[in-house]
Amino acid sequence: MRFATTNIGGLEISRMVCGSNPFFGFSHFSAAKDAWFKRYFTTERIVEILHKCSEYGINAVVSGPVERMHEAIVSLEQQTGYHFYWFCTPGSSSDSLEQLLAGVQWSADHGAEFCLPHQSCTDNRMNVPELRIEGLTEFCQRVRELDMIPGLSTHRPETVRVADEGGYDIETYVQIYNPIGFLCQVETDWVQRVINNAKKPVLCIKPLAAGRVMPPTGLRFVYETIRPVDTVAVGFLSPEEVEEDVKIALNVLTDLGADVPLAYTRSKQALAPGQAGGG
Repeated sequence: MRFATTNIGGLEISRMVCGSNPFFGFSHFSAAKDAWFKRYFTTERIVEILHKCSEYGINAVVSGPVERMHEAIVSLEQQTGYHFYWFCTPGSSSDSLEQLLAGVQWSADHGAEFCLPHQSCTDNRMNVPELRIEGLTEFCQRVRELDMIPGLSTHRPETVRVADEGGYDIETYVQIYNPIGFLCQVETDWVQRVINNAKKPVLCIKPLAAGRVMPPTGLRFVYETIRPVDTVAVGFLSPEEVEEDVKIALNVLTDLGADVPLAYTRSKQALAPGQAGGG
């Protein structure tokens, strides 16, 4: 089974894409987990996960402008011929427009197909009453000049309305969405409405709330409440997680009822006699 695709800016993108926070030490959990992520995720291990993703037709990754992400994409393509599209998110809250445009140039120089200012940049430049995001017109123009596809990364649902009604040249939005509202700015039903009413496809991030939600719960919630044009980014810790999360998501999208093994411990033996447990 391979993922269906959605069209974003003229490119066919799988309806699950690879997240990257674990790869670069952003656990949204603890400093200890951040440190472990940074130590564990070598370029080779990132490539291993991308390779497993490719087996299911996942063909895109979202990350900041990190050299190691570029190395992993290039390495996988050299080894297998499989190309990953890259949603690259340059910028930070303290960046000047000149610095942000330098990040756009970096993204183009490293082969990114999509370029979206990082949410810390987007959200700090937004004037909601005036339907204006400072520097966004110049950003989008430069992205187009460099033959990339412009988008917006945000944690604020207001961003979608501002960009839609402000007439900006945007092809996609990155927006947080998960069943417990982790890092969401408003209630999940409001976020759902924003996603469902967006004029362009939305790439939903943190569907599992950075590990706080079980995959069957988070993936079902998100996929069942977004549109067929939208996609979902999931951060994976191993090829095994890729395989498991893909099966869960495809079960939701196709209603095939795939049998995904559960995690067993001794405390669950009465629920499934015959299963060995150890915790």
